[in-house]
Amino acid sequence: MKAVGFLKSLPIEAEDSLTDVTLPTPDLRDADLLVKVEAISINPADAKRRIRTAVDTPHAEPFILGYDAVGTVEALGKDVTGFKAGDLVWYAGDANRAGSYAELQAVDHRIVAHAPKSVSKPAAAALPLVSLTAWEMLFERLQVPVDETPASLLIIGGAGGVGSITTQLARKLTGLNVISTASRPETAAWCRKMGAHHVVNHRELIAETRALGPEFIQYIAQYADTSMHWDAMCELVAPQGRIGTIVETDDTLDISALQGKSAALMWELMFTRSLFGTPDMAKQGQILNRMARLVDDGVISTTETRVLHGLSAQTLKNAHEIIETGAMVGKLVVDYAS
Repeated sequence: MKAVGFLKSLPIEAEDSLTDVTLPTPDLRDADLLVKVEAISINPADAKRRIRTAVDTPHAEPFILGYDAVGTVEALGKDVTGFKAGDLVWYAGDANRAGSYAELQAVDHRIVAHAPKSVSKPAAAALPLVSLTAWEMLFERLQVPVDETPASLLIIGGAGGVGSITTQLARKLTGLNVISTASRPETAAWCRKMGAHHVVNHRELIAETRALGPEFIQYIAQYADTSMHWDAMCELVAPQGRIGTIVETDDTLDISALQGKSAALMWELMFTRSLFGTPDMAKQGQILNRMARLVDDGVISTTETRVLHGLSAQTLKNAHEIIETGAMVGKLVVDYAS
């Protein structure tokens, strides 16, 4: 099958940073689906993985990236339930296995769901990874109640893919007052389009947030730079409040700053369930089924803003170049069908 991979971490402008390769059809495990991939999205995690793996020692075989996909089921392992050949599905995949930069992908059916029917395949491909991350952050890590409980949510990095879906979920499924950060006119406008009640500049985070009224924030979702915003988050978080972050840091965080408030710091990694094969791994398939219904009901909107075309090293190199600028608003997707 056709795929795009890499052997060694290189700058994206290097000739071999991503290359066209031919690989055998993936072997299926008993719980797997074999999916013909038809559209994917590009996430910052793609570029980070390309840059940070195989820095000193090349991979023995081409490493296949890709953490979002929409496609059609071609074959099923013997333990699969709930799917059949021909089903249109979506998923974010497993960081331990070959990704979606390929014509065919094997993926555990427990982290797969039926794709929404009301939007195009590229539009749907923008959503799985960010939806799982946002859902787990809001309802599992931050433990936000799905009701009209009055409280405030601060989203640091509101214009990114995860921030965009977090905003939509918070507005549509909870009673939270949503405050998002942005620093450019276009990102501020995007945050408002996603549903943020208020937009503040992250460079004046404490002052601008408190100017809106609340002295403390019950829930903080950090999607930008954990170290940069740590002191401000510790100052703003409410007594017994919760901070969640998806951004790793090499710096030492003074977590004792949260002790007086009995506040909690929670990490969110969407891949945790599949990396460790947790007993509740199927929860991700359930979340994606719920998200598909929300999309089809018009509750959640796709965040797709740009589409590239074709499964090729050149197309995916172009995509990585765009992602690495850090200026992308919304999601970049690749349509394999054209």
